[in-house]
Amino acid sequence: MTISVAIIDGHTLTRYGLRHLVTQHPDIEIVAECGTAAAAPALVGRVCPDVVTIDATLPDGDGMRLARDLRDCHADLGIVMLTSRGEDDLLFRALETGASAFVAKTAPTDEVLAAIRHAAVAASSFTASGLASAVAQRRAIQTELALSRRETEVLRLLRDGLSVPAIALAMFISQSTAKTYISRLYDKLGAANRAQALMAAVHYGLIHYEKPPVPRQPSSGKHRRQPRERSALADVAVSALAPAFPASAIGPGPLAPSAAAAGA
Repeated sequence: MTISVAIIDGHTLTRYGLRHLVTQHPDIEIVAECGTAAAAPALVGRVCPDVVTIDATLPDGDGMRLARDLRDCHADLGIVMLTSRGEDDLLFRALETGASAFVAKTAPTDEVLAAIRHAAVAASSFTASGLASAVAQRRAIQTELALSRRETEVLRLLRDGLSVPAIALAMFISQSTAKTYISRLYDKLGAANRAQALMAAVHYGLIHYEKPPVPRQPSSGKHRRQPRERSALADVAVSALAPAFPASAIGPGPLAPSAAAAGA
C-alpha cells in the first residue's frame, strides 16, 4: 500500500528535498504541499493524506498549534513534526500535541522515512530519537527539585494567575505563609519573579499551559471526527524506555505556555 503524504513547510528547499527523497521509495507518494498554516486545514481536508509532515515553525503560525488542530479533527492522521531545532522542550511539545513522530531536519534520511512509515501505521503513538534519554533527564531534574505538595499547589495557583491574597484564601493559609511558599518555590526554580518561575516550571515539565480551544467544525474526509481534548505529558515517564507508545498511555493535560499567561 502506498503512503500518501502532504508536506506543510514554509521552506521551498525543504519541500523540494522531501519530494526528491520520496521519489526513491515507491511505497511513499507526495500528494500535496503548502507553505503556510492557514492553507493547511483545507489542504488536508481536500486530499485526505495518510501522513502530514509539518515544520514546527511556519511563516504565519506555530506548527505545533497546527498539529494540535489537525489532531483534534483527524484521529487517524499521521503527523510528523520536522524541526531545525532538536531541543527537548520541542520534543515534549510535539508529544503533547498528539504528533506521531518528531524528527530533526538534520536527521539521516532513513530516520525521516522511518518516521513517515511509523506515522502511517501508528498515528496515535509517538516516536522520536532520544525520547528515553529526554524523559530520564526531565525526571532527574524533577526529583532534584523535590517540590513539596504545598509548593506544587502554589505553583499551579501561580500558573492560574492568582494573586498572593487569593492563593492564601484558596489554600486556607495566611498571606505571610503564602509568601514563604512562593519564596521557596522561586529559590528552587532559580527565579526572581512569577514569569521566570513559570517559564522554568514549563521547561522542567512541572506545569503545562493551553490557550482556550477555539470552536470549529471538523473537516470532511476519511479522517473526520469530533474535536476532543488531547493528552499531555503527565504519565509519559512510565513508558520512557519504549521507542514508541500510545497516546492513550498519557494522562490528560494542557499544552505549552502562552506569553500572556506568564505575566506577573
